[in-house]
Amino acid sequence: MSYPLDRLHQEVAVIAFHFHWSLEDILRLEHPERRRWVAEIRNLVPPNS
Repeated sequence: MSYPLDRLHQEVAVIAFHFHWSLEDILRLEHPERRRWVAEIRNLVPPNS
């Protein structure tokens, strides 16, 4: 079973936008670690911003 491509794109976009990390750096992260960073970003950013 592969990781859903739409979800991968969303995670990459969120991390790249907020942390300015490269695509290569983001894709090096394991799925759970990448999801964790997305969750942390969402905790930092107020809703509707």
